[in-house]
Amino acid sequence: MPEITREEVAHLARLSRLALEDAELDALAAQLDVILGAVAQISQVTEAADVPPTTHAVPLENVTRPDVVRPSLDRDTVLAAAPAAEDGRFRVPRILDAE
Repeated sequence: MPEITREEVAHLARLSRLALEDAELDALAAQLDVILGAVAQISQVTEAADVPPTTHAVPLENVTRPDVVRPSLDRDTVLAAAPAAEDGRFRVPRILDAE
């Protein structure tokens, strides 16, 4: 793959309306060359039929615990410790309009 030139980077910068210094043009040319080289390597993969589709690089397992009823605090005890309670629920300040 041909190397991206400093002039090409300057042209892209003008199109993007970016004001770049000479040192920035040189650095971006090198970085873009590495990126384009990586894309070219990926493009060389011709037979993707043998590769199964994946959503994750490593297999995932269900990490949730079973939904089992367990003893917990009594609702009246919890509501008694709350700053404000109403109708058996926590009372909180309104944050949205009544619409």
